[in-house]
Amino acid sequence: MVDLAGWVASLDAVVELIAGRFGRSEPRQRVGTYLRGLLAGLERKNGWTLAEHAGAVSPDGMQRLLRTADWDVDGVRDDLRGYVLDELGDDGSGVFVVDETGFVKKGVRSAGVQRQYTGTTGKIDNCQLGVFLAYASSRGRALIDRELYLPTSWTEDRERCARAGIPAEVGFATKPQLGIAMLERAHDAGVLTEWSWVSADEAYGQNPTFRAWLCERRIPFVLATRNDDMLTSPDGHRRQAKVLATIAGARDPDTGAAGWERRSIGAGAHGERVYDWTAVVLDTAGMPAGWGHWLLVRRQTEPGEGTTVRELAFYRCAAPATTPLRELVRVAGARWAIEECFQTAKNEAGLDHYQVRSFRAWYAHVTLAMLAAAYLAATRAAEHTRPAEKGDPQPAAAR
Repeated sequence: MVDLAGWVASLDAVVELIAGRFGRSEPRQRVGTYLRGLLAGLERKNGWTLAEHAGAVSPDGMQRLLRTADWDVDGVRDDLRGYVLDELGDDGSGVFVVDETGFVKKGVRSAGVQRQYTGTTGKIDNCQLGVFLAYASSRGRALIDRELYLPTSWTEDRERCARAGIPAEVGFATKPQLGIAMLERAHDAGVLTEWSWVSADEAYGQNPTFRAWLCERRIPFVLATRNDDMLTSPDGHRRQAKVLATIAGARDPDTGAAGWERRSIGAGAHGERVYDWTAVVLDTAGMPAGWGHWLLVRRQTEPGEGTTVRELAFYRCAAPATTPLRELVRVAGARWAIEECFQTAKNEAGLDHYQVRSFRAWYAHVTLAMLAAAYLAATRAAEHTRPAEKGDPQPAAAR
């Protein structure tokens, strides 16, 4: 691991990248200080601690940067997306991933806060939910877009929205709708194309509008779904995903061969993540011409020689008909990259350390924390690919 101080010292180029989004010199200078504070080894990264790290006597300047300072927050978001694609982009392995994460909060004044389920704590908590778009490739992974989810308890109370600075034109949107909005921005920017992949969990995979948006733009996808999802086979019969998995996994009566392939989706915390996989052909109605439509099934079995099934997972997939199983498996495995992005952004860049309540301040802090985390990812990728210097350990074959 490269010394963090060395990474922070080379941050000037990133600050310069977004400098044009600031109308005045004061916030332009302060954003560099804010980013350096987010990258510092502080236990908490909020207005007070960042101000102290910068040598300020109060958090007023940091709070003003987030709440009212004259700068284009969405413009910085666009710069962030471009930066990540420039540094980590890879046409052969890139996957765009949509998911949400929770921000546990006290009180009722923070924009969008209410008691709702969050995977962050695994229970119903008083929290805000953010929907995020990440980009992951063989070169690295980082968050590139964000939207704050506003429950109807907020959007149906316009006075409450006004107190939190939520614009009058912002209404209720489901999480899949927020996901589509972020994908549409990436598509309009020319970085999400028919050569890309999109992956997401079952909240998005079960949503017909989300799938249709991708199909209309010929963007291939691997989206998680539930075991009771009703799917249509080419013969017109509709069956639950778990029933199709049973049929697909049955042994061929002539050859005795099982319909599963064992493949790894990469290293995990406890070694290689190896599962059995099979793909079931589905009806292609509504798919682009020349595309296939499949149910991808992942099976985890008990260790040993038996086939006692511990867990099954299901994915709806659509892509050009010639797409091999190994590619569907690769994309299914890439979805977990966004969890690593959340962990890095929270632990190393203060994504969830903010103490702001307003709508605009949430977007401002979260965007800057994403940029700080993206800088770490890009720097790490550069270090992994840099030429070996004299004194570096050399591979055995080179000695």
